[in-house]
Amino acid sequence: MVKKIFQRGYIWLVLAFLYAPILLLAVYSFNNSQVIGQWSDEWTVDLYKQLFASGELMTTVANTLILAFVSSIISTVLGTMGAIGMFYSKKRTRNALNTVTQIPVINAEIVTAISTALVCTMFAFGRTYVSLLIGHVILTFPFVVLNVTPKLKQMDSNLYEAALDLGATPTQALFKVVIPQILPGIFSGFLIAITLSLDDYIITTFTKPSTFNTISTFVFDAYAKGGRSADVPALRALSTIIFAVIIIMVIVKNIVSNKQDLKTKGEKRR
Repeated sequence: MVKKIFQRGYIWLVLAFLYAPILLLAVYSFNNSQVIGQWSDEWTVDLYKQLFASGELMTTVANTLILAFVSSIISTVLGTMGAIGMFYSKKRTRNALNTVTQIPVINAEIVTAISTALVCTMFAFGRTYVSLLIGHVILTFPFVVLNVTPKLKQMDSNLYEAALDLGATPTQALFKVVIPQILPGIFSGFLIAITLSLDDYIITTFTKPSTFNTISTFVFDAYAKGGRSADVPALRALSTIIFAVIIIMVIVKNIVSNKQDLKTKGEKRR
């Protein structure tokens, strides 16, 4: 009994440590205080109105979402292709490619940012939207591979060959047999890619054009001015919306994965 109490207490302590600051931020998004730490007697949704009324903030949000979506689509396609290619490669080739793919994951992000900026400058991209997109793909691509690979290992390796034996072309076997089996991993990789892109600051700072802002760079610039920007309070509302959207996406992903697992177990029992 005592052991269970300590276990549950530890879990709740960890959850509180992780999420209490975010929940406090959400509470402050409905408080008219201009500074976090100073309560106001007025509770309102004015910060949300200010958020959607600010043309600069809306442009920044649109820039961030478009960049995250485009880079995540590219990373998901390339990462899925790379994972499938490595899975069906010879052992030595697979190990070499796997090592190369994991370098951006364990490498310091500042190193990736500087090297990407230098390479793009060498090829005359400079600091443009192209260099920014390349930087985000480099950042997110390995995580897609890491999510797709376990699903490939869980899949029955004979399914692909069985499809070929039954008359399917390699392309048909890939899209009708392999892809459906690893779809949960592809979806998970896509969600992680979007999250990383939305959150990134370092690579974005080194590769973006001077006139282009994402949420991370906008927030840093706003607080670099000592928090005196008129849009700073509205950032609390923006952060709350982002957190709510991510929570919904995680819940939907878990529901889909659970349904897929139940369906797979049901088919195995038959």
